[in-house]
Amino acid sequence: MSDTPEQPGRPTPTAAPTAEPSLDEQIAAYQREFRDLDPQVEQVVSALGRLNRRMNVAYGRQVAALGISNAEWEVLKTLVLSGAPYRLGPGELAKRLGLTPAAMTHRIDRMAADGLVTRDRDETNRVRVIVELTDEGRAKWLEAMRMATNFEEELLQDLSSEERGVLGEMLIRLLRRVEHAQPDAGGRLAGLDRKASGR
Repeated sequence: MSDTPEQPGRPTPTAAPTAEPSLDEQIAAYQREFRDLDPQVEQVVSALGRLNRRMNVAYGRQVAALGISNAEWEVLKTLVLSGAPYRLGPGELAKRLGLTPAAMTHRIDRMAADGLVTRDRDETNRVRVIVELTDEGRAKWLEAMRMATNFEEELLQDLSSEERGVLGEMLIRLLRRVEHAQPDAGGRLAGLDRKASGR
């Protein structure tokens, strides 16, 4: 306990957040509590998890610097992946992104207001709505890709071309295994979150 008296009107200092344990420390703790753990397997999956988390933070900061959110980036990416002329219906967008129609509508509203997409009636079917990427939206996507490419090159700078090839092949093998075991996952946890909360 400190002997220094508190000064009125000044906030009490709070402790700095505890640093994340190293991988070795984490694995040692897991082994202590769960003796059937394979430390080699745990090292791989824990390293992948940490790498994924930090990469997502880096990508999030990059798109934020461009004035868009991760959610908006996902829409831009989906439209680009659909191919020229970069047009999809809201229902197809919602399906590809794993969103409800209401959530998709809200996202499109925001992006249309920012000039990233347009939303118009299909001339061949007036009931159908078409969402289309604008020049500004495509420019944002291209700039985000340039930033991501620079980051990824820096990330892999210590690996030779051969090592990158081998790593890529191994990760694809792991991905295929997960996709086979969890074909409906799609990398999204929203459905599981709703079930866990009883909603």
